[in-house]
Amino acid sequence: MRQSPVGLFRGEEWGEWVDIKKGIHEKYIREMSILRKRGKEVTIFMASATDPYQSVEYKENITRALLEAMVEMPPDFLFVQTRSPLVTRDIDLFLKLKDSLRLSVTVETDLDEVRKNFSPQAPPIQARLKAIRELQKNDLPIQAAVAPVLPFSKQFPETLAALVNRIVIDDFYTGDGSNGKRTERLKIKERFTEEELEKWYGEHVHKYAYEQMKTAFSSDQILISKEGFMPY
Repeated sequence: MRQSPVGLFRGEEWGEWVDIKKGIHEKYIREMSILRKRGKEVTIFMASATDPYQSVEYKENITRALLEAMVEMPPDFLFVQTRSPLVTRDIDLFLKLKDSLRLSVTVETDLDEVRKNFSPQAPPIQARLKAIRELQKNDLPIQAAVAPVLPFSKQFPETLAALVNRIVIDDFYTGDGSNGKRTERLKIKERFTEEELEKWYGEHVHKYAYEQMKTAFSSDQILISKEGFMPY
């Protein structure tokens, strides 16, 4: 996370470096063994700060090694949150964990020009939708995370409803952990056009997005903010 202590004080340009954790398989087995001996229930969120399928994963296979360890010694519940189509690479392992699993793929808009403006290094929207389709085809528990909400078209709710039966909505205010202060520091507001600001930026955005999504989803299929990232 850009605003975490390591992101703020490392002294290198954000996005130009990555720390790679080694021996992750062995560390997981060791820690899980200790927790199981203590009778602890284990829920894993993968991951709250760093996408488990960032680009370096193509080469390093850290996430895959961790999933292999989980197949060997499963947690009680695993929640995987990503915006990368690379998630489909590990379908074989997810199938072995599917009884205690939820996959969540971020699709914050259906407009790729908006994606290029706000997160130019993120995977294209169509690639993410294709990944969701493939996960769904394999009968894996999958949701779409419209988080944070970005300007989207009138067709977006129908597009998602054709792929998933559960979505979570979050915005820059309810989801940044500081009631919008972190978003203000990052100057996200400056990325919106003048026409977009009133509708798509502010504390009301998740409510507006909710009403739009209700045109294609029932109310019990739409979760708001952190409730959509819980193991139920």
